[in-house]
Amino acid sequence: MTIRQITVGAVIAELLLFIALAVLLQPEPRALPARTAEPPKFEGSFQHFTAFSPRRPTPEATITDGDGRPLGLDAFAGKVVVLNFWATWCAPCKREMPDLDRLQAALGGPDFAVVTVSIDRKGREVVEPWMRSAKLEHLAMYLDPGSKLLRAFGGRGLPTTYILDRKGFVAGMIEGPAEWNADEARALVRFYLAESGAEG
Repeated sequence: MTIRQITVGAVIAELLLFIALAVLLQPEPRALPARTAEPPKFEGSFQHFTAFSPRRPTPEATITDGDGRPLGLDAFAGKVVVLNFWATWCAPCKREMPDLDRLQAALGGPDFAVVTVSIDRKGREVVEPWMRSAKLEHLAMYLDPGSKLLRAFGGRGLPTTYILDRKGFVAGMIEGPAEWNADEARALVRFYLAESGAEG
């Protein structure tokens, strides 16, 4: 055997040893993240929450605040939002407004907001006195007298409520009134508050 053959053989042996060590010492593959859990049930005689999969982009139509200033839903970016459409002439809407007020009082803050949007055509003229008479102390006034945002969402009646996740995607909806002060409702909100903000 020549010196050249010995050298080549040694190089090959070392190379094979390196490959074997690389395979043995390689870190275990990272586990894939667990699939996002389903939201808790929020259903009963007056409500049924429908979760969207995949989640839907939020429409870009604007509403106005109580002072008449235009406002896009991007103003609530980073928050979980319970977006409720209602009107003063809608009896089921008015029945659930105190519960929505309590939900805002309990969980409202930098991470969560209840946004109730009136579609009354007369706007603030009729909404403000009714909210005052109902003693709603924690809900801000938002107006959509032309129902543009409601139509952009595809809403078919009142009340209709959507949940927006932290990234502004529409996570799900409820058509009809709901018991927003119930433990089930708070569990549903906390589920989305606990998310990382993934689009789903």
